[in-house]
Amino acid sequence: MTWRLSIHDELPSTQDLVLTAAQDGEAGGLAVLARRQSAGRGTQGRPWRSPQGNLFLSVLLRPAGPARDLPQWSLLAGLAVADTISAYLPDPAALRLKWPNDVLLDGAKAAGILTQGQPDAAGGIAWLVFGIGVNLAEAPVLPDRPTASLAQHAGQAPEPVAFAWALLARLDHWRARQEAEGFAPIRAAWVARGPALQAPLALQRPEGRMEGLYQGLTEDGRLLLCSKDGPIVVASGEIAG
Repeated sequence: MTWRLSIHDELPSTQDLVLTAAQDGEAGGLAVLARRQSAGRGTQGRPWRSPQGNLFLSVLLRPAGPARDLPQWSLLAGLAVADTISAYLPDPAALRLKWPNDVLLDGAKAAGILTQGQPDAAGGIAWLVFGIGVNLAEAPVLPDRPTASLAQHAGQAPEPVAFAWALLARLDHWRARQEAEGFAPIRAAWVARGPALQAPLALQRPEGRMEGLYQGLTEDGRLLLCSKDGPIVVASGEIAG
């Protein structure tokens, strides 16, 4: 991929700018970085605090493959973010992935990924946009979960543009693995960085809260839980905490 990284001092939202570009036919490889955002957002429409010094990056891809595989791309992006963060950590074991779209440092949220995609008329992927936020310099306080920054764990914050280029390189790496070998290596690498097997998890879904023990991921990236009522395969939802 030949990346076209556009850098802005301030935007309302990198995600909105790249979504508009996707809908207007922009080619894959566009990446937009803002040093500050005035209207950033995370999953479930939550506001995303955007202090200067953190990473606010959105990326446009137009990958081959069926639209049913879109959820797998969020896991791929999580791996790329985790790899990039890990390179700065004195103790990479502090880093874990949280299904489907967060990166944790010592159990506290350090990064999140907002994945949005559009199927085409043939059932493929018309476009895919990742909105990636990483707490490089500061860990904004959230009302519902602890947060962490890379500066807290590494002693200093990486410069956002340099971090963005390193992240784009890791996206390239995992896209190449996927193209050559399918989803299996992404799944294996995600499981290696994910929760410990048999860890208790609580899942928030529109139909209510669900609890169970983590059993890994299915071959297509869905979450496996063992609940009191038996095995459960989860395609969407949000892990509590």
